[in-house]
Amino acid sequence: MIRALTWAAGADIPPRVQHPAETAAPRWKRLFPRATEAEWADWRWQQRNAVRSLAELERLVPLTDDERRGCVETAPIFRLGITPHYLSLIDPDHPFCPVRMQAIPVRAEAHTHPGELRDPLGEDQHRPVRAIVHKYPDRVLLLALDRCSVYCRHCTRRRITSGGEGDLTREELREAVAYVRAHREVRDVLVSGGDPFLLSTARLIELLEPLRAIEHVEILRIGTRVPVCLPMRVDGELCSALRRFAPLYVVTHFNHAKEITAEARAACERLVDHGVPVENQAVLMRRVNSSALAIKDLMHRCLKMRVRPYYLHQMDVAEGLEHLRTPIDKGVEILRSLRGFTSGLAVPHLAVDLPGGGGKVTLQPDYLIERRPGGTVLRNYLGRTYVYPEPAETDCSVPYDSVFYAGVSAAAEACGDLPPPPLRVLR
Repeated sequence: MIRALTWAAGADIPPRVQHPAETAAPRWKRLFPRATEAEWADWRWQQRNAVRSLAELERLVPLTDDERRGCVETAPIFRLGITPHYLSLIDPDHPFCPVRMQAIPVRAEAHTHPGELRDPLGEDQHRPVRAIVHKYPDRVLLLALDRCSVYCRHCTRRRITSGGEGDLTREELREAVAYVRAHREVRDVLVSGGDPFLLSTARLIELLEPLRAIEHVEILRIGTRVPVCLPMRVDGELCSALRRFAPLYVVTHFNHAKEITAEARAACERLVDHGVPVENQAVLMRRVNSSALAIKDLMHRCLKMRVRPYYLHQMDVAEGLEHLRTPIDKGVEILRSLRGFTSGLAVPHLAVDLPGGGGKVTLQPDYLIERRPGGTVLRNYLGRTYVYPEPAETDCSVPYDSVFYAGVSAAAEACGDLPPPPLRVLR
């Protein structure tokens, strides 16, 4: 009867599929028996007590031989770090637990395969100053720090988050702000790293204030996995501070529904309640979330906590990650399983960040069958064909552009640097 009631209440998947993360509290008490409720809810306690060595990890999780050897062989390459909160979500009895696979290394990660790159997105060739990546015409990435709450085994920026470059100094961050100020084409700044939410609220404000003061910066974004791995950090003080910098968007990184705990949901809803929109970028990983069931469930659960599905990323070709990559066709197949079978809000963009710095392109199932004179033949999500009648008139110029955007140069229009339209009084 309880199972029937649970399903009738509107669960996204049949009740036989369980999500232990929803009731993780008893497990954390067993793992960290000396921790008080207040300590557990303190993000600084979580950071101080993060698991950072094989010895600590082995004491808390029964490891496979592959994981044990993976910890040893990847130690010189990439950091190990798992917050107590995220550790408490690991299924100790299943080596393919999606949280486990994202947090605990295996031996395959220590080996580089053909085609893998240290800098898979070609960012370093677009770093005019150390803390800025300027790869697209109107937006920049600002690297705030090199630390994370959890070091995800699929990290694409591991050359930085491994600690190899060292901390970014205040002077280097001031240099980054000065770069943005000097480049009027920049209208969108994504603050990432590392994880900017690991900065104290005062330090984050110190970084955001001068950026918001730049007249041509329209949008600020913060890329963070803290709502997933360290949700205690998203407190009222942080959310109130972020509200001051609107329009500001938080882009987070849930990869599996198992990560959507009560604490994570509260963190995301707290941001939204303070007027900070939250979007999710998931990474498609082989045997972690590479099924239509897993992705659909994740997207539905994101929407239920008012987090908008944004991107589903094809795995980048970072060194040591071949074992987690899926064929591109798999992502397209998953999108085909979503489109039409659930609301458009739940269908993310499938993005491939082209190796070497080519930028993002998006893919989708091919619904176009044929172009005919007067009509285009398309198939729908069920495979049925329809003809869209093309119009006889094809002039798509917009006559009012010359009025509404009077005075805008062709160069400004090409790079998107459009001033606010003039105030016109209609008589």
